[in-house]
Amino acid sequence: MMKKTLFFISLFSTLFCVNVSVADNDMDFDEFAVVDDNSDDDDMNIDNVFLNKEFGPIDVRHFDIAGAMLGMNYDDIYNLFFNKSSLYSPRHKNSIVYTINKEWKYNLDYECRQNNIFVPEKLEKCINSLAKNRGLLYVSEVHLERAFTGETIDIYFTSNATDNVVWKIVYNNDVDSMDGGFTEKFANVREKKILAFWQGVVDKYGMPNSGEDKWISSENAYDPMMQAFYGQLVLTDNGINATDSAENIQKSRENFQAKPYAF
Repeated sequence: MMKKTLFFISLFSTLFCVNVSVADNDMDFDEFAVVDDNSDDDDMNIDNVFLNKEFGPIDVRHFDIAGAMLGMNYDDIYNLFFNKSSLYSPRHKNSIVYTINKEWKYNLDYECRQNNIFVPEKLEKCINSLAKNRGLLYVSEVHLERAFTGETIDIYFTSNATDNVVWKIVYNNDVDSMDGGFTEKFANVREKKILAFWQGVVDKYGMPNSGEDKWISSENAYDPMMQAFYGQLVLTDNGINATDSAENIQKSRENFQAKPYAF
């Protein structure tokens, strides 16, 4: 979905080598989606941020979206939305997504192939089994919805290398949609929906302190921040995400199961 920035309304955002035979273990991933890790592609080009002259830093780390906050671990999120009644429910399909960081997946793919496992289904099972046994398979995403209002919340986690904590939360609603066409009356309703959404955002989080649509902890873009778009809020901690990526790159290199070359 193409993001369009909110206009500023005048009312004011160590591993060990184990026998690959574990690939023969029965693995049940039917309840969950297991996807490739693409975290290296997320938010690596960080734009500079600045404080508006009349504002100081805001403690964005304590911002919440329906109770979900940056830095929470998976158990916190599970207890919040799965173990008790909430306005939001798990998405009908693939509400929990498990991931293997791609640096580790490349390692495990090589290791399985060195043990003569090449058939795609068996290779995938081998990789997933090794990853699970070694603590490399982790919850990377949780997806929630509120059917009555059409709202969704998507929560993204770092890997186990950095304690599997929330680094990004994306909230979406339908205020930017045109209910019945592009006539004047529907455009009027859309503008009122956007205005009501923006008013609610400012009531909860206060005025943006960076530009017209950002709430920042400091002028370091790797510190926690929130940005608002039409019908969307995005909470991010790019610092912990970058740290997680670096940890996985380093550890996967250190633990690569190279052949025992002798020279």
